[in-house]
Amino acid sequence: MADQFMPVLITLIVAVGFAVVLLGTASLLGQKTRHHTVAKKQSYESGVPLIDRAQKRISIKFYLVALVFVVLDIEVAFLYPWAINYRSMVKDGSLMPLWEIVAFLTLLFFAYLYLWKKGIFDWGRRPPSALDKSHGAGPIL
Repeated sequence: MADQFMPVLITLIVAVGFAVVLLGTASLLGQKTRHHTVAKKQSYESGVPLIDRAQKRISIKFYLVALVFVVLDIEVAFLYPWAINYRSMVKDGSLMPLWEIVAFLTLLFFAYLYLWKKGIFDWGRRPPSALDKSHGAGPIL
């Protein structure tokens, strides 16, 4: 059993050794700065001075879309192995794997509908008349 894990152990040792060598070389041969001036403490992007302040408020919609992307990405991660192994799972004539994936996709479909109803996918501003006033809550901002 130890023979099976030997390639993984060797790879791990080589990776850690490579990282240590690179970091050690950079710290030994790298340029050392002792003078911390105001110009060195300012942030810049690709050598271009900042136009605006860095601590701007970012809309929560970016985070919500990122979370939805992660959920849908995980969905594909579950669907792909299922699709690859579907024939081998139903060789005995059982339709259980098919019903399992139908239940999984139904759950994801209702989650998608819920997100759509909450306005996660609406990027533009809605006019005040379009807001849902019957429930007392507008779209998630």
